[in-house]
Amino acid sequence: MSKSAFSRRGVLKSGALAGGGLALPTIFTASSAAAFTNDPTGSSVTLGFNVPQTGPYADEGADELRAYQLAVEHLNGGGDGGMMNTFSSKELQGNGILGKEVKFVTGDTQTKSDAARASAKSMIEKDGAVMITGGSSSGVAIAVQGLCQEAGVIFMAGLTHSNDTTGKDKKANGFRHFFNGYMSGAALAPVLKNLYGTDRNAYHLTADYTWGWTQEESIAAATEALGWNTVEKVRTPLAATDFSSYIAPVLNSGADVLVLNHYGGNMVNSLTNAVQFGLREKVVNGKNFEIVVPLYSRLMAKGAGANVKGIHGSTNWHWSLQDEGSQAFVRSFGTKYGFPPSQAAHTVYCQTLLYADAVQRAGSFNPCAVVEALEDYEFDGLGNGKTLYRGDDHQCFKDVLVVRGKENPTSEFDLLEVVEVTPAAQVTYPADHPMFAGGALGSCNSGA
Repeated sequence: MSKSAFSRRGVLKSGALAGGGLALPTIFTASSAAAFTNDPTGSSVTLGFNVPQTGPYADEGADELRAYQLAVEHLNGGGDGGMMNTFSSKELQGNGILGKEVKFVTGDTQTKSDAARASAKSMIEKDGAVMITGGSSSGVAIAVQGLCQEAGVIFMAGLTHSNDTTGKDKKANGFRHFFNGYMSGAALAPVLKNLYGTDRNAYHLTADYTWGWTQEESIAAATEALGWNTVEKVRTPLAATDFSSYIAPVLNSGADVLVLNHYGGNMVNSLTNAVQFGLREKVVNGKNFEIVVPLYSRLMAKGAGANVKGIHGSTNWHWSLQDEGSQAFVRSFGTKYGFPPSQAAHTVYCQTLLYADAVQRAGSFNPCAVVEALEDYEFDGLGNGKTLYRGDDHQCFKDVLVVRGKENPTSEFDLLEVVEVTPAAQVTYPADHPMFAGGALGSCNSGA
């Protein structure tokens, strides 16, 4: 990358012009115009892994931490190298990042935005983290992404499915590998049409925060375009554990499909309550009552057990995929931990490698150099096929999987099966799509 290109990304901007960096007196000095937040001057570099270790998404957080530790091991030359061996880029050599040993610190987001921001702020100011990654909630991701933009560090989002993360709340310092609500709707709608027809009445239960709102909007729009009627949209608290009072009204609503815009422990509990109320045995409007879970994961399927059988949804990745990258990751993760990885684990492992690779290609940890290296970057070999990190909004575009709960699982991990691989072209949308409008990417902030 040329110096002129580097300067265009805003490396020499002052804090006021580039987003007003946080005050970081012990770890950041502005003695040089080209200085940046937490420039790793020693023999190591610190990454911040900010995940839900408590709260409704704690299972995902635990698997994210496992994958982060595996990624660090591989970057530092340990283990079998995992997807570093299948990644289309060959910059990573197992000698850290730019020759610096990779170290890390961890935090608990508690699936709460304020706690997540506080944790990330501590990692940046006290621990010298040059990159923050993690999260299993879009509310958390958006909050921490905003903080990283202000602080002048890169944010590599973990699980975040809200359209807003790379829509109205997108930031130049933030990047998302995970897919989003719009993509789930685009992938699921044709499958639902073939399965259940075009004359359906849908009742939505929705987690009451940014992810649930945009997931509900996306699925409702995609199914209404088929001819479905949306009967009701009901918001539920993220902290809810018993959904019985929300399920009961569905019985008298005239709906013949229940859409659960829930994730993690919320989905496990709401689906369990729905089954307890006998919804799956009912016939309404002359049709078998159906349940749809737009965003699925293996960890959720495990928690819900037999209740997931035959229920369709979408997912970003699944351990049963047979491509070279997926197999390499499953082998590495399984050898270390004794069971296959979740999509949460896969996502954050990829994000860690993608950040390290961008630094290698840029030849610098400067956030603006990393932004330049990641924008419009095309790659392969990380388990999702050919993938583009679009420069306009920092959203990855790749194939999306439609899955369903297996009727006859062979193990506690073999609970979902892929029924459709939706090509990236079918889930790609213009950067100015109305569901993603309202925000500006802005310029990178290096903290200088």
